Amino acid sequence: MNWRDIPPMASLRAFAAFSEAGNVKLAGAALNVSHAAISQHLRALEAHLGVGLLDRSGRALSLTEKGEQLARALDLGFGAIGAAVQDLKGADANRPLHISCTSSFAASWLMPRLPGFRALHPEINLMLDPSPELVALTPGGVDIAIRYGQGGWPGHDVEMLLASPMVIVAAPGLVPVKEGRTPADLVNYPWLDELGTTESTNWLESYGVSPSGWVSRVQVPGNLLLDGVRSGQGVVVTVRHFVEDDLKSGRLVELFCETDQRGYHIVIRPGVLRPSARSFVQWLRRQKNMSS
Repeated sequence: MNWRDIPPMASLRAFAAFSEAGNVKLAGAALNVSHAAISQHLRALEAHLGVGLLDRSGRALSLTEKGEQLARALDLGFGAIGAAVQDLKGADANRPLHISCTSSFAASWLMPRLPGFRALHPEINLMLDPSPELVALTPGGVDIAIRYGQGGWPGHDVEMLLASPMVIVAAPGLVPVKEGRTPADLVNYPWLDELGTTESTNWLESYGVSPSGWVSRVQVPGNLLLDGVRSGQGVVVTVRHFVEDDLKSGRLVELFCETDQRGYHIVIRPGVLRPSARSFVQWLRRQKNMSS
């Protein structure tokens, strides 16, 4: 197909709307433009094709024989496009809402609250994808990501959901509290990391400590991380919100805290969300307001 021979889409849409409605005012209303804009598109289309599509000899515009020929073709073409779009939209509407987040966030924050969302929206099927990887948000793929950090990820709409600093914690039986402890002292204790992440390595290296001298490091799924630290199996880098009750009760002790503006963020692609994703984001915002 020689695409350069195809008239501008705006003119074709205007002509198809006119042929369906029968006058320029109704065609303008169908496309949400003025009737003057419809008339301009019709004249531009005739100029592009070099043929008369409209009979202007009477009181009202009517289609010429060539205009009837084009109208039939556009009816078939736009009809097929419209049917395909509706099929695709229907398939997308039935696709489960795909949410990417870390295992620790899913286990500690999302899953305990999820029955509330399901009670409000039983018609929405969910797919939770617990992964530490930064996934790409693409049409037909992951709809919403919930990620920890300082935000500002380029090319995405980002909104703070849960502000909470990063802390280094352990059971008091494993690492007793004492004054003057440095990050370098902690390499003498076992560590636990969420599977697929390097939070402990990154934290130690940020203080100039090489992890090569560690006693041990064990990686576990995120939903087991807090169970491990509570039972005294290792030092853990986590988010304070997840262990606040443990710190208050003395079950865990806070060894260090990074006092920056980190937190969990709602991350979505710019543009219009499909209805199920919009409902979930609105629900997340209500959870945020309830927690604040």
